[in-house]
Amino acid sequence: MAESGVAPLHDPETPPAHGILLLADDDNSFRQRLALTLSRRGFDVRAAASAAEARQLMQQVVPAYAVLDLRLGDGNGLDLVAELRALHPLTRVVILTGYGNLATAVAAVKEGAIDYLAKPVDPEDLINALITTGSERPEPPEDPMSADRVRWEHIQRVYELCDRNVSETARRLKMHRRTLQRILAKRSPK
Repeated sequence: MAESGVAPLHDPETPPAHGILLLADDDNSFRQRLALTLSRRGFDVRAAASAAEARQLMQQVVPAYAVLDLRLGDGNGLDLVAELRALHPLTRVVILTGYGNLATAVAAVKEGAIDYLAKPVDPEDLINALITTGSERPEPPEDPMSADRVRWEHIQRVYELCDRNVSETARRLKMHRRTLQRILAKRSPK
């Protein structure tokens, strides 16, 4: 398998069932495993280890699908969504992240992603998100986030956007600084 993924991973004797899929993730082992799984499921996977490689691939191929990591070593998956949608508006994009939160999910959808999945992702959930269209809707999650978890995720997102500045985060959330410090000191609710 090619490291950067410029070469297709599918069997050249069998045409891909689903078309070209752009996969961008900076975790080498995860990217390679996912690329192999998706290629076995009928996608012509073109893998990139960085935002720069993904941009290069976007210029070379017209992907029907894209799976982009939110945080790449040299960029942001949300920026790639906007660029990809500008170049190839029909590409179905799914964002993957190990740092899932509601605010980022909303931002991903606003940029044009069709779904937002947390790592480690179940390949079946990913494939369903990619190929489900129109009136077909995937089943709701078995264990959705609690309201406390959604609140915590929002606070974490604002905290990160404020460069981990507690005073600025408290001001933006209209919250007392000590209250925010207590929330940040706790583990995330389930």
